[in-house]
Amino acid sequence: MMDEYQRLDTRIQKWVFKQGWSDLREIQKRAINPILSGDRDVLISASTAAGKTEAFFLPACSATADMEQGFGILYISPLKALINDQYRRLESLCEELDMPVTSWHGDSSQSKKKKAKKTPSGILLITPESLESLLVRDAGWVQQAFGFLKYIVIDEFHVFIGSDRGLHLLSLLNRLEHLLKRYSSPIPRVALSATLGELDQVPLSLRPNKSMPCEIITSSKSHTTLKVQVRGYIEPLDLQSDDLRDSAEDQICKELYRLCRGSSHLVFANSRKRTESIAAQLSDLCEANIVPNEFFPHHGSLSKELREELEARLQKEMLPTTAVCTMTLELGIDIGKVNSVVQVTAPHSVSSLRQRMGRSGRRNSPAILRMLISEDELTKSSSIIDKLRMELVQSLAMIRLLIASKWFEPADTSQMHFSTLLHQVLAVTAQWGGIRADQLYTLLCTNGPFQKTTIQHFKLLLSHMGFCELLTQLSSGELVLGIQGERLVSQYTFYAVFKTPEEFRVVVGNKTLGTLPIDSVVIQGQHIIFGGCRWKVLDVDSDKKVIHVEATKGGKPPSFGGEGMSIHDVVRQEMFQIYCEGDYLIQVGHGKVDYIDTVAKGLFKEGACYFKDSKLESKSIIQQGQYVYIFTWMGDKVVNTISAILLQRGFKAGTYAGVIEVEMASIDDVAQCLQSTVKTGLPTEAELAKMVDEKLIEKYDEYLPDELLCEGYGYRAFDCVKAEAYLTKLVM
Repeated sequence: MMDEYQRLDTRIQKWVFKQGWSDLREIQKRAINPILSGDRDVLISASTAAGKTEAFFLPACSATADMEQGFGILYISPLKALINDQYRRLESLCEELDMPVTSWHGDSSQSKKKKAKKTPSGILLITPESLESLLVRDAGWVQQAFGFLKYIVIDEFHVFIGSDRGLHLLSLLNRLEHLLKRYSSPIPRVALSATLGELDQVPLSLRPNKSMPCEIITSSKSHTTLKVQVRGYIEPLDLQSDDLRDSAEDQICKELYRLCRGSSHLVFANSRKRTESIAAQLSDLCEANIVPNEFFPHHGSLSKELREELEARLQKEMLPTTAVCTMTLELGIDIGKVNSVVQVTAPHSVSSLRQRMGRSGRRNSPAILRMLISEDELTKSSSIIDKLRMELVQSLAMIRLLIASKWFEPADTSQMHFSTLLHQVLAVTAQWGGIRADQLYTLLCTNGPFQKTTIQHFKLLLSHMGFCELLTQLSSGELVLGIQGERLVSQYTFYAVFKTPEEFRVVVGNKTLGTLPIDSVVIQGQHIIFGGCRWKVLDVDSDKKVIHVEATKGGKPPSFGGEGMSIHDVVRQEMFQIYCEGDYLIQVGHGKVDYIDTVAKGLFKEGACYFKDSKLESKSIIQQGQYVYIFTWMGDKVVNTISAILLQRGFKAGTYAGVIEVEMASIDDVAQCLQSTVKTGLPTEAELAKMVDEKLIEKYDEYLPDELLCEGYGYRAFDCVKAEAYLTKLVM
């Protein structure tokens, strides 16, 4: 082995030898020197199962092996299940070093916590929420237990970047360094992830105040071969119960049964409802064929016991097992050898697709990714979305970006997260008992992660928190918790900045049609498509979480339904490129690779021909009957912005699959409106947000003043700068 290996503690070298490894992997070798140096942050980005965990722990454990007091390594994970998994993986290594490992979260035993409290040492595995609880309730012990801390490692870092939970984590780390008086000698932070877009920007998301340099380590080698196939299915129209043709869903379930039975797989269905439906149909097929059931659902609404039973079954590899899941099995929990990953809808992001793909192909077997995509059979009244076969083309675009361009979405760091800032004001005030406003601003904004928050923003926030009795100012000038603040902080749920996702009921008359995610952009007067029908939004009742709609006329709605996830500009531009070229193939070496079946080829040909016949390569706005369609080929933020402007100007507009649909209008009317908008100037994101009735997305949004609530929601949903640039180019 190389010289770097010799720098590891001899006991760790012995452990490596016991594993039967002939050599360390590339990223493991490259990480040894920068981590041992202890003078920089380190970002390790490599595919799933590339050895990232060992790349950190081998040198970090070498550096902390002989520490006699206090924790040497703080490991932070987004999931309790991932902590339990890492605990199992670290046991043998730490036994070799006689180094304690403590998992600390809501399900950890009190006896283990008490032991760690009495004699803190070794490695502490924890979630951000449990770390918050320790800072608020036992800051004195934290100061003592972490006094000699050498490393902070964050697993699955991509999950945190740009999110409310990510800002919370960064604030916690800043507060920890402040408590330990480590501003002048920062604790090195190491981030691990398989999916980080725009790597050069990530160090700023790891340490916003730039008080320590960051070294980026990526793997130039791929340890797995990737096999990809896309299969197409056609949903017959007016399918009757006695029709000999199967529905697309039945065809897909039968194909899943054929492909998956007898081995282990992950099937990603995106929504909980479809996850349950597919798992039930597959279970029924097992019963009909008189064979043991191998298909089980896995999603966040299931009990912890059911999820863990399925995870354990996958890990043991004793029985063939297929998990039909949502995003819950996307992260790096060790679930053993999975033969393939199957996606049964268009993925919502390239980064998610890469993360899922990495779940298969371990232990020198190829990574296998299958996509099973259904489209509606076409008629004269079919939607333009269906005629373009946009769900299929979006899937092809994402595969091409993943494999050919090696691109995936960067985190959205434009959001303000005022709700999380309010939470941190309460947490810091509770931690210290009392604190001045200027100290809060310095800690959280100047030195912390809320650097986009201006002094005016902060004054407005504190003033409103006083009005809501969250804070009270003493005669000395110090801020302390108010009556409502004491009530919130005393609740067990306070330590998390995220809340359980809420949903709105969609109601027509007295009938409930179903639910929509609360973070969907829904504006009164907007036209939406739900349950296979077109509806006009009459009212949004924020208190009762109800959207009242009425039926509206129109052709058959498109089949491609979004899952409430925002699509990036680059994905839509890749779709446009595929349409223009009439070619979805992927360049590999000197040739091109085909990866879709005969049905999918036919569907793609239909979409490409319609694109060409409609002259969409050169046209952005087209008329079809009473509808005007605007094709921006931009991401959802731009699409939302233009749609909201049209609604503001009195048009009946809605969005679907990135296409803006304007009812009862002419191209001239729409073009004139957009031209006028460019001349007079676009409204701000906050002004557009005022049109949205339900803006309470993050946990403490209800305590924000309207001005901050609109500004925060506006940056989340709209992008006026990009929209203005697009419209200026369009009307020139």
